[in-house]
Amino acid sequence: MSRRFRTAALALAAVVLPAQAFAAEQVNVYTYRETKLVQPLFDAFTKDTGIAVNVISASSGLEQRMKAEGANSPADVLLTVDIGRIDEAVAAGVTQPIQSAVVDEIVPPRYRDPDGHWAGISMRARVIYASKDRVKQDAITYEELADPKWKGKICIRSGQHIYNNALFAAYIAKHGEEKAEAWLRGLKANLAQKPSGGDRETARDVAAGKCDIGIGNTYYWALMMNGDPDKKPWAEATRVILPTFEGGGTHVNLSGVLLAKNAPNKANGVKLIEWLLGEKAQQIYANANYEYPIRPGVPLNPTIAGYGKLTADSLPIAKIAAQRKAASTLVDKVGFDN
Repeated sequence: MSRRFRTAALALAAVVLPAQAFAAEQVNVYTYRETKLVQPLFDAFTKDTGIAVNVISASSGLEQRMKAEGANSPADVLLTVDIGRIDEAVAAGVTQPIQSAVVDEIVPPRYRDPDGHWAGISMRARVIYASKDRVKQDAITYEELADPKWKGKICIRSGQHIYNNALFAAYIAKHGEEKAEAWLRGLKANLAQKPSGGDRETARDVAAGKCDIGIGNTYYWALMMNGDPDKKPWAEATRVILPTFEGGGTHVNLSGVLLAKNAPNKANGVKLIEWLLGEKAQQIYANANYEYPIRPGVPLNPTIAGYGKLTADSLPIAKIAAQRKAASTLVDKVGFDN
């Protein structure tokens, strides 16, 4: 049964799957994560609980699919990344509060929804990929990215991408829209080239000498170093600097979990969410995905630990989500991607 739901084709997004198709001791997961990254978790969950996990993976459109399926949706749990997608799922009205003392105990308040609709299960930081040869400083602030000393030396993907949208939204939450606009104009003036590609391509361009620093997520660098021989030279030519806000910490975002509004296996869905916050799952997540565990005390993957001590900014993720639209508007206003 489970293989039937491992297809990742977005074309299937409009298909309505009857909830009756699933047996009682199962849980149905919709996810934006690649199946190969999350399957080890689900296999371990099934081994521990006897509950089968059926997975549908897609690159976009899962909230719309759940909305179209309505009361007949088989989805129990939505596993996603980035506060942008988390926020969109809640806005689509396809989730319900997760009522769990386990979630409340393990996940710090700043990493869960005040209304209970989502909770973080791991963290990723938006950091600097710095040229080993051309960047000598070991510390940098996000504010400093707009300093003219970096003119023509910064590479970054589109300002409208959800990863950058969250960083820019955090800047607005920290400093207000007026200062954020000035900063974004300064950052744009320092770009070596038009925003393009992804975080891996950013590292590639730093390695090639097109720019001295790039902005990317922590786990991409670890994946390049450990998982893809073709891209390892890009990581080897760079090093990760954990930037901070002035007077604050490093901007982090979440991999998050939500409970589906019409979950036919709600109890199993809550069991899965709680299990994902356990020590075993958090360790698997840390090593399979190179992310920071949300559960305190779980060891980091050695590559991630090698970046240095992460001091995550204290800004609640919900406050960042509230500034997403303003961040997107600013990107267009300053012509960041032009």
